[in-house]
Amino acid sequence: MPGNSFGQLFRITTFGESHGGGVGVVIDGCPPGLVLSEADIQTELDRRKPGQSKITTPRKEEDVITIYSGVFEGKTTGTPIMMMARNTDMRPEDYQVLKDVYRPSHADFTYEAKYGLRNWAGSGRASARETLARVAAGAVAMKYLREKLGIEILSYVEQVGDIKAEVDIDTVTLAAIESNIVRCPDKEVAKRMIALIEEVRSEKDSLGGVIRGIIRNVPAGLGEPVFDKLSADLGKAMLSINAVKGFEFGSGFGGVGMRGSEHNDQFYTNEKGNVCTRTNNSGGTQGGISNGMPIHFRVAIKPVATIGRKQSTVNKVHETIELEAAGRHDPCVLPRAVPIVDAMSALVIMDHYLRHKAQNS
Repeated sequence: MPGNSFGQLFRITTFGESHGGGVGVVIDGCPPGLVLSEADIQTELDRRKPGQSKITTPRKEEDVITIYSGVFEGKTTGTPIMMMARNTDMRPEDYQVLKDVYRPSHADFTYEAKYGLRNWAGSGRASARETLARVAAGAVAMKYLREKLGIEILSYVEQVGDIKAEVDIDTVTLAAIESNIVRCPDKEVAKRMIALIEEVRSEKDSLGGVIRGIIRNVPAGLGEPVFDKLSADLGKAMLSINAVKGFEFGSGFGGVGMRGSEHNDQFYTNEKGNVCTRTNNSGGTQGGISNGMPIHFRVAIKPVATIGRKQSTVNKVHETIELEAAGRHDPCVLPRAVPIVDAMSALVIMDHYLRHKAQNS
């Protein structure tokens, strides 16, 4: 079946294109009784929207969300929630020159290979604008998890290019993350990141980097062996985000340099009588099931594919041409990708919580 849906019991289906009428989502499986308003969702969309700072795309979209179903008298009804934000600053004419060209590292060639045609106006479904729908759905899941279970979901920019921040993942706060436009909680490192992004933008180029994700207060027992491990579903969720090229869970690749005696997370009972581990190299799971410790992971994001520099490519008749792309694009997507990582984390945890509850109630 087409891959426009995600999740099992908390299931979302996104729709819309970058330069079409709008982008939206249908959520099926949200429990009834959750107090929910458009303002709850708008807060997260404002963190993702374009034009929010000097280091993002200048496209101006307010991304105003409207809930069309599934909420009555301020509460979710348990029926499908449909919501959408209409596009207002579309410029499909900017892409007219690209209709017969395969842009380097874009989905132009592969979409045409799959469907026999493609939406050349802003990449259609391949556009990162589709992630608006994920963030809207994730805001609903995050609100439920926060209010009903006390689960906290955070992510921040850990690295841009070769500049990396050293942050204590056990104490980092949302306020620190949101204290600057690059969403790096280390203010001094953030200044260097911003300067690098501005420098690269002036050179008509782009940058990638790493986002660190953290999920706190997850109850033990979430996750489904063997193929639906919590870590595996988080990996799929993150790798489904545009421009993501790598996912590292827990100690990740760094763990290969450790011995078992160093890497093993030894159990103990804390002062509240809860089972904990002294280290967290496992990243909050064992056997793909949450163990009650904080979940942490890293997401690698490539440099933006659309750049103003001349590049060699081919057109639909396989002629070699030079392309100098125009349009409005981020020089580095990481600051706007932070709420997308948060949203996908929330969707995975919400789905697995409902699956756990259904099996064990």
